Amino acid sequence: MAGRRARRSVDRRETTEEVGGGIARLVPDQDREGSWELLLDGAPQSHVDLADPTRLVFEYQRRLGHVIDLLAPAGRPVRVLHLGGGALTLARYVAVTRPRSTQQVAEPDTELTALVRRELPLPDGARVRVRAQDARAVLARVGEGWADLVITDVFADARTPAHCTSVEFLDEVRQVLAPGGRYAVNCTDGPPLAHLRGQAATLLARFAEVCLLIEPAVLRGRRFGNGVLCAADHPLPTRDLGHRAAGDPFPARLLTGRDLTDFTAGAAPVTDATARPSPPPPEGAFG
Repeated sequence: MAGRRARRSVDRRETTEEVGGGIARLVPDQDREGSWELLLDGAPQSHVDLADPTRLVFEYQRRLGHVIDLLAPAGRPVRVLHLGGGALTLARYVAVTRPRSTQQVAEPDTELTALVRRELPLPDGARVRVRAQDARAVLARVGEGWADLVITDVFADARTPAHCTSVEFLDEVRQVLAPGGRYAVNCTDGPPLAHLRGQAATLLARFAEVCLLIEPAVLRGRRFGNGVLCAADHPLPTRDLGHRAAGDPFPARLLTGRDLTDFTAGAAPVTDATARPSPPPPEGAFG
């Protein structure tokens, strides 16, 4: 689910279809030809620029783009598993910035995938396989050690499902990560950030290195928003991640080490037995 983006005045002409997850709307940006926003039941899900798939508009997608850029030397093909499909924005980004990369996407909403493929075709040569299954079902099918990067961006009714937030879920993620692989997740939360603190504690319980990219206003509990957590069992490129995120249109802070541990405020790791969906966005969050 999307965070903030720069707003433009647009003609509200759109494509609207009922899909498995609700009412999908593809809204064109009349100020930029080939640029579209996907909304599900009014909640922004993805932004796609067909003319330039490297252009990431939503703040959290830009931060995940930084993770992708720093995964390996520029242009080197990688294997990426996307848990959550939407409009396949990040799969497009990988396909263009790292040609010959192999990608799999878990997206159970077949009607949504059909709409996206029809109206927002993937770049030529993109090696992207969309599996019409839930995230954990796909994790069970992907080969052990297959993925250089796993990205979780799973939302249903604008909330991350509980079963994608636990240590057991992370154990399944770890099975598919290659040696030296990395994990990244988009979380949404608002004050008092109990969900995000719990997710940070959960990743810290399963990975040796964890960092959080978050906008200062969200960190201070001033508004609902996104936090991107990145994790690995080896040192993360935190210096470069921090510099890139600080230079974004909506700058983010990077928390790691003691700062991240202090942020968790003693939150316990989440298990399948204690997991809850992420909190719903407040009324008017997408107005």
